[in-house]
Amino acid sequence: MATKKKSADTKETTETKFQLKVGQVIEVVAVEEGRKYRATVDSGKIDVSELIPLNIKKEAYENQKSITFKGNDKFEMVDRFYVEKIAENVVFDMAFVHDSFKFKPKDLFISELKWKYLMRNVLKGKNIVMTGPSGSGKTRTVKEVAKTLNRPFYLFSLGATQDPRSTLIGNTFFNKEAGTYFNESHFIKAIKTPNAIILLDELSRAHPEAHNILMTILDEGQRYIRLDEKDGQETIKVAEGVSFLATANIGTEYTSTRVMDRALMDRFTIVEMETLDANQELQLLQMLYPKVDVKSLEALAKISDEVRKESTSATAKLSTGFSTRMSVQCGEMLSDGFTLLESLEVTLLPLYDTAGGENSERTFVKQLIQKYLVVDEEKSKDLFETDAKISADNPF
Repeated sequence: MATKKKSADTKETTETKFQLKVGQVIEVVAVEEGRKYRATVDSGKIDVSELIPLNIKKEAYENQKSITFKGNDKFEMVDRFYVEKIAENVVFDMAFVHDSFKFKPKDLFISELKWKYLMRNVLKGKNIVMTGPSGSGKTRTVKEVAKTLNRPFYLFSLGATQDPRSTLIGNTFFNKEAGTYFNESHFIKAIKTPNAIILLDELSRAHPEAHNILMTILDEGQRYIRLDEKDGQETIKVAEGVSFLATANIGTEYTSTRVMDRALMDRFTIVEMETLDANQELQLLQMLYPKVDVKSLEALAKISDEVRKESTSATAKLSTGFSTRMSVQCGEMLSDGFTLLESLEVTLLPLYDTAGGENSERTFVKQLIQKYLVVDEEKSKDLFETDAKISADNPF
């Protein structure tokens, strides 16, 4: 069957007149094993087999690859569901979910199971709450999921919301020309966006009225919000494919958080973010600050790890841990030329009280820092210096 060529950037089928455009993603399946291959776009709905040379279709099928059109009759093999150059007509499915971990950014640390579980739940339009310590990467993880799936993304910081009704619904205004009118919130615009990912950040700090407003929106059997103020339109339905993701800090150390209503929590699937161990933290710090001396980064990672472990032990001597976010800030200071001691003095020590003198939390942390303080660059092992041996320029 002859192919009509429209331009260097398009190829058109003779029967359906469908134009293949540069960047379009094409999937290949075998119709007769080893003899005939079918190339399609739009989730298999449009056959473009006549536009793809047999050898390219065969190579794509045998190597489990997709194809993209490069223009000028040229094609390129890409991983299936190639995210960075995704075409609008690609529909993600469970095959993509199980293959999605390779698209996760290398500097985002989350288990493969949890990443795939997140992707699967978003594709099914389910509500997810990300729990875990402050600075463990909850918000960033949601952003990366939205980016990977190429979905519209909206973030609402509920912890900073003083007027939940105004933020989540809108306001009624009056002017001489228009009279009384209702101005819907950005949140209403978001829930009307098909396939949107809506992040409800700091849900555990939200005003109780915000929880009440969200009840019907998050309920799978309802999925609407009532606009009492708006004439002629009392309710707004949540658009198809919208997924609500929330972040929450749960624990006694987060004193400004509110008790999460059980009915509200039942509307979410929970994904718990874990803190990084020393090796993972070192990997992250090396990715972010490759020019910083590795011994300083190793010491920082070990100190952070020990502080976290101590704060969560049964006989904890510390009331709080040192988040990955704070550790990264410390690493940034190292990259700006500060010493490890200087960096820890302004990021780590202020978190701990001096009450109790020698038995205070701060003294305990100082001793921990001394344990890992590298004072001789020729030595690779951890060093422990007693108070008597600390040099005069030690800020402690």
